[in-house]
Amino acid sequence: MPNTLFGTDGVRGVANAELSCDLAFKLGLAAVTVYGKKIVVGRDTRLSGQMLENALTAGIMAAGGTALCAGVIPTPAVALLTVLYKADAGVVISASHNPPEYNGIKFFGPDGMKATDDAEDALANFALEGFKDFEYHTGEAVGRLEYLEDAHERYISHAISTIDTNLSGLKIVVDCAHGASCQTTPQALERLGANVIAFNTDYTGYDINVGCGSTHLGQVRERVLKEHADLGIAHDGDADRVLFVDAQGNEIDGDYVLAFCSCDMLERGELAQSEVVSTVMCNIGFVRAMKEHGISVYQTAVGDRYVLQQMLEDGAVIGGEQSGHIIFLKHNTTGDGLVTAMQVLGVMKHTGKSLAELASVMKHFPQALINVKTPRKDEHSTNPGVLAAIAAENAYLGDNGRVLVRASGTEPLVRVMVEAETEEDAEQCAQRIAQVVRDELDGE
Repeated sequence: MPNTLFGTDGVRGVANAELSCDLAFKLGLAAVTVYGKKIVVGRDTRLSGQMLENALTAGIMAAGGTALCAGVIPTPAVALLTVLYKADAGVVISASHNPPEYNGIKFFGPDGMKATDDAEDALANFALEGFKDFEYHTGEAVGRLEYLEDAHERYISHAISTIDTNLSGLKIVVDCAHGASCQTTPQALERLGANVIAFNTDYTGYDINVGCGSTHLGQVRERVLKEHADLGIAHDGDADRVLFVDAQGNEIDGDYVLAFCSCDMLERGELAQSEVVSTVMCNIGFVRAMKEHGISVYQTAVGDRYVLQQMLEDGAVIGGEQSGHIIFLKHNTTGDGLVTAMQVLGVMKHTGKSLAELASVMKHFPQALINVKTPRKDEHSTNPGVLAAIAAENAYLGDNGRVLVRASGTEPLVRVMVEAETEEDAEQCAQRIAQVVRDELDGE
């Protein structure tokens, strides 16, 4: 049976609509059936999180499993705890950077790595059909629920252990996006001696990611400039990604982080294979800068699971995405916003350079990104009109830019991305292609 449940990053949709309690319950059953009886469960701060957590853990228990509940906690912490507690799997209830009405369910295997395609197929098949023949456990065979009281402490301690310096003398602004990093990132930075100004650390359940965090850098930029801070850190709702702003308020995205961290690792003899893994969304400027430093770039499909897969195949030790999902394989098995922040701060401290100085290793080509909402997103790759528009813009840009058009893995969107030497060229090319997508695919 084709897997119609899982997208780029787990099962995702509007809570109580596409992502129902019934589906969450069946995925709980599936988790025990596919992986085993010991399952770590965490969630972000969304209002629907507790509802879906109750349904999911009920499914785990109905299958005779034990749900180890970590409560509100970053996604990468669940990956870590799955390994530390020797669990059979980890499950996170989160829609990451998506709006509050959305939620998601994503899985980690016993190794702390995101579910393989085969595992997702098995989970989907059970949740859609296999549950019909399931024999529920009764009596003493019913499962149980346990709360992990030390979950935050174990994650914070791990993040701190990934650098061997203190952060005294650094003034850091942190935007927690009303999300899962509220109780972890500020504490970790303060323990290392940083002067931390954290905000958006409260939550109502329906303010996560709204006008803040890594998808809206305006607030953190404003606070950095007001406080005369050394840098700003902005997480998304589940803190598996992080973006930065430097002391002047300039955005430092994942490409910059990969660039200067890779160069630093190369200089210290720690860059295995002299390779960094990124995705097709990385900036041309990043690829050119890495080539100038003798570092190979391997580009994968969008999604940190694909980045990790390639890293493991090649023996690479660093990889990630422009959006701020960065994997330092020595320290984590998935995108981890806090660990990434620690690595960036560590490079700043041992080089004595500001974030802006580190980021100067690459020149960022102007990039325009337009999201076209359409129910026919998967037709973009075969529609003659769309293909002709892409070919025309690629011919216009030549070697001084590129076009990437792809369907979102989590939303009904076609994403049109154009890079060019000038902002005007990038924006105009993107607008022309986006209009064709709207016309051809009933977009808006």
